[in-house]
Amino acid sequence: MVHARWAVACLWSVVLFVGVVAKGDAEDNTVNAPPLQQVISQAGPEYRLGPEDQIRVSVWENAQLTLDLIVRPDGKISMPLLQDVVAEGQTAAGLSNTIHDRLLTFIKEPQVSVIVLHVNAPKYFVIGNVAKPGTYPLRSETSILQALSLAGGFTQFASKRSIKLIRNTTGKQEVRTVNYNKIIDDDGEGNYLLKSGDTIVVP
Repeated sequence: MVHARWAVACLWSVVLFVGVVAKGDAEDNTVNAPPLQQVISQAGPEYRLGPEDQIRVSVWENAQLTLDLIVRPDGKISMPLLQDVVAEGQTAAGLSNTIHDRLLTFIKEPQVSVIVLHVNAPKYFVIGNVAKPGTYPLRSETSILQALSLAGGFTQFASKRSIKLIRNTTGKQEVRTVNYNKIIDDDGEGNYLLKSGDTIVVP
């Protein structure tokens, strides 16, 4: 009887030992997932970066390469290892890919993300009966027709003949009435180039 109890005790000891070893091996092989991104990008996926924009570049598990940066007037950012990287004209995803590719020389399969913290480009505004009213960056010459296209075009209730362009000039508000039909029919009459701060109102 004593021998039987001793055998059972030995058997349980072996089982417990194996269980502990297996658990330890499982924990050793666990890879922590990248932390969830806590900051929400201030620009859409199609937004293209420009001078003075503030961005956050994150390289997982590399604090030295996780940085808040401002795009310089020459359109570049500076990072350790990479020196200058052209950011102007790229989307956040495109810049992320560029940084990833260049880091491959120094790091094996770096996990890179880029988000836009602040958009500091000149802006114009489109409000009223358009598909996507909102604030838009003025990166290059943009006409009213182009702005309306970027805003997704008109809704079914839009009054195309009574569009207003509101512009602040030397402290005074200037309002111009724009007829969409004339823009497309009369050699572009009224298709003004926008300036920073302009507002297009589609009643």
